[in-house]
Amino acid sequence: MTVQVEEIRLNLPHIEMAAHLYGPEDGQPVIALHGWLDNAATFSRLAPLLPGLRILALDFAGHGYSAHRPAGASYLLWDNGLDVLLVAQAMGWERFSLLGHSMGAIVAVLLAAAMPERVERLALIDGLTPYTGEAEQAPVKLGEALRAQLALAGKKKPVYAEVEQAVAARMKGVGSVTREAAERLAQRGLMPVAGGYTWRSDSRLTLASPIRLTRAHAQAFLQQIRCPVSLVLAEQGMLAHEPGIQALLQGLPFQVHTRAGGHHLHLDDEAGAQAVADCFNPFFAGA
Repeated sequence: MTVQVEEIRLNLPHIEMAAHLYGPEDGQPVIALHGWLDNAATFSRLAPLLPGLRILALDFAGHGYSAHRPAGASYLLWDNGLDVLLVAQAMGWERFSLLGHSMGAIVAVLLAAAMPERVERLALIDGLTPYTGEAEQAPVKLGEALRAQLALAGKKKPVYAEVEQAVAARMKGVGSVTREAAERLAQRGLMPVAGGYTWRSDSRLTLASPIRLTRAHAQAFLQQIRCPVSLVLAEQGMLAHEPGIQALLQGLPFQVHTRAGGHHLHLDDEAGAQAVADCFNPFFAGA
């Protein structure tokens, strides 16, 4: 299939963001948000299967071709939420839908709950709420995060002599992926350096969150969502068999679909992408 995709740059007041743009100019506006340490290429299989949508697949700050945040800045989830709002402003989209995978789904949930007047629909792939932590754990977690920040300067990214070595490493990474999926992510995620290739992503993205939302916070965000929600869970993903997730979903008016595949089912192969598209096409059409 020949797919028209446009590479764009958005100069926000504080950072330059990169994105892929799919679909007709008059299509329903959708901002697509990828997972942790992935990039906009995660939607390269799925976006062409969602006709009638104007999909802006964003590289989050510090990922893909988007700029890194300045020294001293952080990569907290809600920082991404502000970036998304500024991207929408740059596109002239007062209201828009969100399509999120994993971390991108989490950002989408937080934003839809906090700014319900801006979000039309919420399409989520194997992601829902942040990892939570209760109050008594907070001092220890903050200390761990601060120590990791101090130690980061002494760490170096891995350098791979060949692209194939980086692809093999990504296949085994968090949320393991097929070879073709890893190749798609690596094409946008790698950069040449002395001795081979390394990942473009900002090393600060590997740092643990200094403060986590509590379970009560997570429930409050989900209960505050006012727009229609469609959630696809992967049978071999991260959420389908989590009893805590099922408890969070209980009583919420969300469409929930469980489909065969791993955490990246929308990218791993055409069958997985089509299965996700078959859930989301009726949803975006209002069915």
